Amino acid sequence: MKKLEGKVAVITGGSSGIGLATAKRFVEDGAHVVITGRREKELKEAAALIDSNVTTVVGDVSRLDDLDRLYAVVKEKHGHIDILFANAGAGTIAPLAVATEAHFDQTFDVNVKGLFFTVQKALPLLRDGGSVILTSSVSNVLGLPGFSAYAASKAAVRNFARAWTLELKDRNIRVNAMSPGPIETPALETTTGLTPEQARQAAAQFASQIPMGRRGKPDEVAAAVMFLASDESSYITGLDLAVDGGMAQV
Repeated sequence: MKKLEGKVAVITGGSSGIGLATAKRFVEDGAHVVITGRREKELKEAAALIDSNVTTVVGDVSRLDDLDRLYAVVKEKHGHIDILFANAGAGTIAPLAVATEAHFDQTFDVNVKGLFFTVQKALPLLRDGGSVILTSSVSNVLGLPGFSAYAASKAAVRNFARAWTLELKDRNIRVNAMSPGPIETPALETTTGLTPEQARQAAAQFASQIPMGRRGKPDEVAAAVMFLASDESSYITGLDLAVDGGMAQV
């Protein structure tokens, strides 16, 4: 039997990168997935790649009305959630001396407020014994110049996993964080504000800091999320699982 046979999973930020790779992996292992993202075109393309057992909902996790609409669709189509992968995130480079209020607000609106209410609003649909996985980052324990707001937001996510583990333990809901290192996704080129050449230089610099000598692949992160979503991690909760090639471990 497939590991997620008949399970219902919701994935935010599911139209590309880690979210898309995880959605594909979940469906391959028997789950029905609902993915959300801000751009309808990318969501449709993601659904075509996943091919089956997928529902798409356009929305921005920082907008609570969009979250309400997401869960209304989930309730109507499936009636419950077994797995919630709160993966949507934002991160742009802004050194302390020049960071703007808009930069700070966007980072925390998506990574902290958006993730907080993604989980809160899922609770009525989340089955007892379910699994919640939060995307944090190795930056939650590293100092990365230019990414201080992003790193602080991801440290908050790490602490959410600790607190919610205790808050939801009576429902046997496991809550874990997953912290990727530099991964080969479009984000470095499309959301950080770097030029293509700067993005290439940043990728090379990241690779030089990783003991394994390379950036990770989305499928490698998806395998770790799959572990946290499945019964194979039934005695694991409150964890921050680093998927970083050793970057923050040595």
